[in-house]
Amino acid sequence: MAAASIIELAKAQPAGRPAISGIGRMPMSYGELARLADQTVHDLNRIGIGREDRVAVILPNGPELAAVFVSIAAGASVAPLNPAFREDEFDAYLADLAVKAVVVEKQTSSIAATVARRRDIPVLELASDPQRPAGWFRLLDDRRRHGAALRGGMAQTSDEALVLHTSGTTSRPKIVPLTQHNLIRSANNVQAVLQLRPDDVGLNIMPLFHIHGLVASLLVSLVAGAAITCAPAFDPLKFYRWFAEARPSWYTGVPTMHQAILARAPHNQSAVRATRLRFIRSCSAALPSKIADDLERLFRCPVIEAYGMTEAAHQIACNPLPPMRRKIGTVGLPAGPEVCVLDERHGPAGPDQVGEIVIRGSNVFAGYANNHEANANSFVGGWFRTGDLGFVDRDGYLTVTARSKEIIIRGGEKIAPREIDEVLHAHPAVEQAIAFSLPHPTLGEDIAAVVVLKDGAHASENEIRSFVAERLAKFKVPRRILFRNEIPKSATGKPQRIILAQTLGLL
Repeated sequence: MAAASIIELAKAQPAGRPAISGIGRMPMSYGELARLADQTVHDLNRIGIGREDRVAVILPNGPELAAVFVSIAAGASVAPLNPAFREDEFDAYLADLAVKAVVVEKQTSSIAATVARRRDIPVLELASDPQRPAGWFRLLDDRRRHGAALRGGMAQTSDEALVLHTSGTTSRPKIVPLTQHNLIRSANNVQAVLQLRPDDVGLNIMPLFHIHGLVASLLVSLVAGAAITCAPAFDPLKFYRWFAEARPSWYTGVPTMHQAILARAPHNQSAVRATRLRFIRSCSAALPSKIADDLERLFRCPVIEAYGMTEAAHQIACNPLPPMRRKIGTVGLPAGPEVCVLDERHGPAGPDQVGEIVIRGSNVFAGYANNHEANANSFVGGWFRTGDLGFVDRDGYLTVTARSKEIIIRGGEKIAPREIDEVLHAHPAVEQAIAFSLPHPTLGEDIAAVVVLKDGAHASENEIRSFVAERLAKFKVPRRILFRNEIPKSATGKPQRIILAQTLGLL
């Protein structure tokens, strides 16, 4: 019988089997993880937090964040946020999500906690202990509030388990609610393609506030009854030390991570020679064929590229493992949801015919929260419109040719240029501004912006960049600022963000 919730995945495994580990830490067993989740749900219920109540989690990467996600999702909805966000970003996201509590590290200076208290949101401090199994924690209530939750107990299959933001370029960020069922189905889809077994060991280097790391690294391990070693924030200088300690049989990452790992390989030949990797997975950005080839030669194992998005609870398609055929340049075969390419009339496109990629299935979300307009535009005939363009060849392999949405993917981080526009417009010297993507040799894409200053105003590129850096996370700061007398526009008067780099002669 299929598990109805994430925690049931853990409870279905042998209690003594290792589940979550950390660098230099004793592993937490599946039985210990199950008991931790039961205790966490009890504690949350006692302070009035129950099923589908949202809890924002702002923690550094590592085994505690993994255990917190599984344990809180056992009886509530988790809203993980990037710890690198600035104060204004935390304020906007906490307000938008309507969270019931915020989880931060104990005895640390937390901007998120400051914002939460200002908004009268309870702050739960996470107390951990390095002497206990990796991931162990307790939540300390800073207000000692009591009162039973309206919907207490363990989560059910249709309950919201995870909520993330995805961003458009012409509207405010949208809320993507994912149910227990969405996440379990997606994790099962990933497990089926990767053929994970209980004796596998994964090394997680992905941020656990993104769908990629949560589903394709953490939850897929729980589905398989396998072990996962959760590293801190990715650091190429430390990767091979983690690699030698964890002895993983696989890992998943974004192309910029793979490239950094390759660059450090000459200095870590002993760790490379001792590898027991049976495959490497790549997702969240297009994988250059040279990186894939170099990885395969270095680690002597197949590299498979996948395609996913938040609204699909991650995986949409994936290249299969040997002996099935991998096609470099494609994102592989449909791997869970149904995938179709629609032509301009919303009919099925023929083989090799480029059109809009649409999906449907049990891992695909039901719609954005509180956003009727976005939902009306995002679904057609029961299919979710990914906003990506591509084609399916005669062998059934999917190729993504372009992003019709204007999201910038910088080193695996998805960035809404509209968010940068708004900050640029807040500068007192700026009359008009627009952010756009530039090709980058290692990051895939980088950020640039065109700025039109007000008459008589003066501002330097460094001043504008510093202004943005004070208000947005570092990865959202434009690398280049171009000053112009006007922003290029189409015949209808709209800025053409997608072709700005070409229009401005930057390609």
